[in-house]
Amino acid sequence: MSSGIRALWLFVPLVVFGFWGTLHTPDPDHDRDDETSDIALSKLPSLPDWSRADLPDFSTYRDTTEKKAAFFSFLYPRIVLANSRILIEREYLESLAGKDELSKSELTWLKSQAERLRVDEEPASEDMFRRLRNRLDVIPPSLVMAQAANESAWGTSRFALRGNNLFGQWCFSRGCGLVPQARVEGASHEVADFSSPYRSVRSYIQNLNRHPTYQRLRDIRLKARNSGDFASGSRLAAGLLGYSERGEDYVEEIRSMISYNNLDYYDEEFQNTVREDDPQGLFQLASAKQEKALLPGNTVADETSDEG
Repeated sequence: MSSGIRALWLFVPLVVFGFWGTLHTPDPDHDRDDETSDIALSKLPSLPDWSRADLPDFSTYRDTTEKKAAFFSFLYPRIVLANSRILIEREYLESLAGKDELSKSELTWLKSQAERLRVDEEPASEDMFRRLRNRLDVIPPSLVMAQAANESAWGTSRFALRGNNLFGQWCFSRGCGLVPQARVEGASHEVADFSSPYRSVRSYIQNLNRHPTYQRLRDIRLKARNSGDFASGSRLAAGLLGYSERGEDYVEEIRSMISYNNLDYYDEEFQNTVREDDPQGLFQLASAKQEKALLPGNTVADETSDEG
């Protein structure tokens, strides 16, 4: 084999690998550790202290059922926190869409959201509002939980323990994360590290909300919303074909995890807890002082009795 052909065979895998990286993984470089990265909005409360906690060591559990229960109990409040903040922003977006003229600060917020969610449309145009509605929306807890469990080995992977990374998210700046031990020679990606698991959840949701690979997921969600329905995690999983090179097999594995672990229960609880037409309720969820207040069966109102 000539040296030219050998060089080509070495080059092609790197090109394919690099192309796959643009599809498979989030690009959280712009949304990883900065605690002030939320776009300024007076309706959005400060993050509660518990959102900054590191990931517990789930490898200490010997009983699988207990480990799963602990994993879901840790993750669910962070999903509710992230989603409730999105719904506050969504409510504000709708208020702007109903105005004939926007103030300078309102227009700045709108442009910032468009930039964050990669919506390139005329500011305050109908097309901008339409596309932002499609992208500024929640991800059902069941899907978040199943993917987090799958990608992080139930919170026990090296990247989860050392980088609070629950979803295998990549970054592409030198030193932005942890170098994979089996990284292909010539590749430059790292597995992103986060200041907290909450930041990993937030970045994962943002990725599904803005990356072109997940347009199908967003379309399924929008169709359900327009019909007054809530898209379950199993339904949205159809839009994850590009998350893993395993394609359909990966989608079916996520769906199986949702079904086997009865994660639809958390979708139902989330629906019962969140009321988009109750701004005060969303504010309480987004600022809960104790994470247990967001667990199924509890309410934020219970916090007052706990504080004494």
